[in-house]
Amino acid sequence: MIATPASDYRLVSALFLRLLGAVYLIAFVSIAVQIEGLAGSNGIHPVGTRLAGLTQHIGSERYFQVPTLFWLNASDNALTYAATAGALAAILVLLNLLTRPALVAAFVLYLSLFQITQPFLNFQWDTLLLETGFLAIFLTPRARLVVWLFRWLLFRLRFESGLSKLVSGDPAWSGLTALNRYFEVQPLPNPIAWYANQLPDWLLKIGTGGTLFVELIVPFMMFLPRRWRFAAAWLTILWQVLIILTSNHNWINFLTIILCLFLFDDRAMRRVLPQPLQRRLDWPEAAISRITHPARRFAIGVLGAFILATSTLKLYELASGKDIPGLTGTVLNYTARYGVVNLYHVFPTMTTQRIELEILGSADGIEWRPYHFRYKPDLLKQRPKFIIPHQPRIDWQMWFVTLHQRHLPWFEHFLEALLDNSPSVKSLLANDPFPDTAPRYLRVDAYRYQFTGFEERNKTGNWWKRTALGPFAPLPWMERQSQ
Repeated sequence: MIATPASDYRLVSALFLRLLGAVYLIAFVSIAVQIEGLAGSNGIHPVGTRLAGLTQHIGSERYFQVPTLFWLNASDNALTYAATAGALAAILVLLNLLTRPALVAAFVLYLSLFQITQPFLNFQWDTLLLETGFLAIFLTPRARLVVWLFRWLLFRLRFESGLSKLVSGDPAWSGLTALNRYFEVQPLPNPIAWYANQLPDWLLKIGTGGTLFVELIVPFMMFLPRRWRFAAAWLTILWQVLIILTSNHNWINFLTIILCLFLFDDRAMRRVLPQPLQRRLDWPEAAISRITHPARRFAIGVLGAFILATSTLKLYELASGKDIPGLTGTVLNYTARYGVVNLYHVFPTMTTQRIELEILGSADGIEWRPYHFRYKPDLLKQRPKFIIPHQPRIDWQMWFVTLHQRHLPWFEHFLEALLDNSPSVKSLLANDPFPDTAPRYLRVDAYRYQFTGFEERNKTGNWWKRTALGPFAPLPWMERQSQ
């Protein structure tokens, strides 16, 4: 079939929805294997405790301020069932079965989990998935406005990431030295990051400059004529592939690549996709005939105007560093709370050193046994791991504890759960040094970690070297209260 102006995104849209189903599946399965340890009744931040606190402090408004299905049931089974149901909805989207209801279910379930598992689902890939999933509900073969809104989302994701680097005033970005530290200090490095860290300074500076170019200049090419859009897509995809190769940023880079589909069109897709796949992907004529009602087009137009207005105001807030007050500011807050319009700022500042915490337990205060994590830097000889597209939430959160005191409350809850010997919490770790009896004491020591160089690694076999910094001052010692 020859593409026409009215249908030249039919194939692109169909392919996008299948791939979005795959990303949803990854996200739900990843959280399903961790949810009880993070938010279960014996987890780090129990959902029931969080909801009870909200009920006490904000009353009946809690249903609007914290939109989640778990107001109905906050049991451990409900958490697991929600993640499982989300995975099933994702499979339906992937298989193009009951796609629209499945998209609605996936969005509602992920929003519900997002709301009650803070701070563990408080990352930009979570909000990006929500915003993408919300727009996808309205995507049809002839929804040209929705295609444009996806381009606008991709533009904001990339441009706001670059703008935040400029607004922060971080000398690592203005001096083009960010990549000199990034590979070593990123939350969860992979093995290739070790090799990238050995690259010469001049090449890393070129890479930093390239990052700023791809984030600040390339996004404007997304609204230019066809060949410019294609160039923007390929440059964005190239940079995402480089990040995938050198970082463990779970599935955000895959989702960014998928969004780049909307910079292409059906004519381009037909040149690379086999005919049998095209026929399987294309929308049935019956589905097309059901989506031409004027009321539907009007509703999508109103939605598009709302998203454009609110997202532009959020962009203004980022650029100016000022929050918009009054009713408008309240509306902007609610758009983020419901996952409809969000703000993006990837690595606006670059951490200059990597501080890792070691947690040790003891029954008598004399013999100490360490807790080891599955993925974060720990043993010096342990090679960094490839873990994408999975996101181990506890390992990611540990990276933030030494950066800002606002992360201390959940970390203290985590230590208390270890003192209680919580099985669901210990399941998030690589080892269980106290399988039978809970430790009486915990202590937290801080170390500065650095990648070794070629010579040291050849001599010792170590991927890391570390320098002891002493007890972690905010929470250096904890004791289990006698029962």
